[in-house]
Amino acid sequence: MNTLMRLIMIATLLVSSVEAAETLNGAGATFPYPVYSAWAYAYSKVSGVRLNYQSIGSGGGVRQIVNRTVDFGASDAPLKPERLKREGLLQFPAVIGGVVPVVNIPGVKAGELRLDSEAICRIFLGDIRYWDDSKIKELNPTVPLKRKKITVVHRSDGSGTTAIFTTYLSGVCPEWKEKVGAGKAVKWPVGIGGKGNEGVANYVRRVRYSIGYVEFAYAKQNKLAHTLLRNPAGNFVEPGFESFQDAAATGDFDPERHFHLWLTNAPGKNAWPISGATFILLAKEKKDSNIRVVKFFDWAFRNGDATARRLVYVPLPEALKNKIREYWKAQGIY
Repeated sequence: MNTLMRLIMIATLLVSSVEAAETLNGAGATFPYPVYSAWAYAYSKVSGVRLNYQSIGSGGGVRQIVNRTVDFGASDAPLKPERLKREGLLQFPAVIGGVVPVVNIPGVKAGELRLDSEAICRIFLGDIRYWDDSKIKELNPTVPLKRKKITVVHRSDGSGTTAIFTTYLSGVCPEWKEKVGAGKAVKWPVGIGGKGNEGVANYVRRVRYSIGYVEFAYAKQNKLAHTLLRNPAGNFVEPGFESFQDAAATGDFDPERHFHLWLTNAPGKNAWPISGATFILLAKEKKDSNIRVVKFFDWAFRNGDATARRLVYVPLPEALKNKIREYWKAQGIY
């Protein structure tokens, strides 16, 4: 073998090694972390491409993509078109899920406690302080509730899960809207803070007589007791694939507005009222890395629906996936 051939072989091996070690770096929402992790593991098996996703909260994800320190950011709170234009960003939804209240009340199992918007609002405002409050007992006449002080657990970091939860509360509770409002970070009237969905789940699991809110997959994984909620149609509904899907069915995602849409308080008969899409953010000018990120999400759209369902997320409808592909094409990244 001559020297030229040997150099060509070495160069080929080096290129293959670099390609095999290719990594996509993303950061942001903890809400979709379980499904992104599962998709990433499966994708690495077929492509050799690793996905390094930092589950740091939506606020951190937005900051990192604005600062161009990652290939993509992730946020459960969609950015308005005006902000996207100002920051030079693109945005599309990836999957739909639900935020659920979870409680640690000895003797109360998942799905046994019923709450409505008034009860949730007054608990998180600090107006309802004990589990035997007349409002809670009125909703739960057969549940044994003792006079135990309620410990509220909320997110301490900038969080899309918080944005979904507080958008829900602002939509159903005028007092909450006036005093606290909606956003990734708010001034909580009461409670203790945990970082990420993981932090809130851990606090609720450890602290008796507590209540918090987490993405449903975290409730399932941590064996936390979720509540039922009365939705705008007046029905007490169980969180899960069907009720999230019912909420998702009302969503009219518009590519002209970079798919900006909230799904809270959806009108469906069996819709879970604290549902939401989670979004991917790309830096408009980073076409090479955007093509690689889009390739991963396109693979997930084609191959990841069963995994999403298993983890109790709602895959995007096929028509919406096709809208997103047209959006990618218009940006020259698909």
